[in-house]
Amino acid sequence: MIKVSILVPEQSVMQAIADPQYCFSAANQFLQIAGQAPLFDVKLVGLNHETKLNEGRFSVFADRLINEEFDSDLVIIPALFGDMSTAIAANADFIPWILKQKEQGAEVASLCVGAFLLASTGLLDGKKCSTHWGFVNEFRRMFPFVEVQDGSIITEEHGIYSSGGANSYWNLLLHLVEKYTDRPTAILASKYFAIDIDRNNQSSFAIFQGQKEHKDVEIQKVQEYIEKNIENKLSVEELADLVALGRRSFERRFKAATNNSVLEYIQRVKIETAKRSFENSRKNINEVMMDVGYSDNKAFRTTFKKITGLTPLEYRNKYRKMA
Repeated sequence: MIKVSILVPEQSVMQAIADPQYCFSAANQFLQIAGQAPLFDVKLVGLNHETKLNEGRFSVFADRLINEEFDSDLVIIPALFGDMSTAIAANADFIPWILKQKEQGAEVASLCVGAFLLASTGLLDGKKCSTHWGFVNEFRRMFPFVEVQDGSIITEEHGIYSSGGANSYWNLLLHLVEKYTDRPTAILASKYFAIDIDRNNQSSFAIFQGQKEHKDVEIQKVQEYIEKNIENKLSVEELADLVALGRRSFERRFKAATNNSVLEYIQRVKIETAKRSFENSRKNINEVMMDVGYSDNKAFRTTFKKITGLTPLEYRNKYRKMA
């Protein structure tokens, strides 16, 4: 049996506790239907017997407490909710327990922003990690020694797993089902839960808001200039001159402040504007391309797909239809 321990943290998302329990329990049923023995022994593990979530509206009852003696093959850390620093502090007692389980051979997986609690253990230092696209900048600030992956849905390294945002964690759950059982069982689970089993990035869902939490006034000025001149072709030299900085100094400060090179930032702002246009207007692809300062159709398509994971046509058809 694969012993699966699903944590019940304070300030956690209830669905991110219930969904992995449901997923592995369903996998057991699929195995039994196929004439095989159930594989997953799923337990909820808490700091207390009862944990109240959603401002006390719901209670989750643990099967085991961390001060009891038992081992795990797989530890699932659900998504947290609210202020991440507060949530980590409220769940600090889980950290030595997670480290002990890993030392004893368990694999560890975080769902969505559960990556913040996982990173707090130090297990991710020097390693890659996925989390919700909307929390990437905060994650980088809190855990500078972790290589957070922009847009990635699943990251796996040395028995440590992490997933992208919100329902993207279902792709990691299916990945784990396939790892511990087989491809047919994972495909059956994907069909049962109506999840695209091979979706590998969350880029098409991301909203680029510009990294402006820094305090570099000159760089903020440049960021605002880029956003107001989206239809123009902007050069690094032009932007450096705007704030009276040498090119090398400007590029270094821009990267340090925004985690993007100047050209990457310009591309992301332009593509974000193009996305909004596809969602909210009836303009064709060439019109949108020209609006955001591109004259080369191939360059626009290549950059758009690199950032969103979809071609301009695919993105327009997907989100215009939804609208």
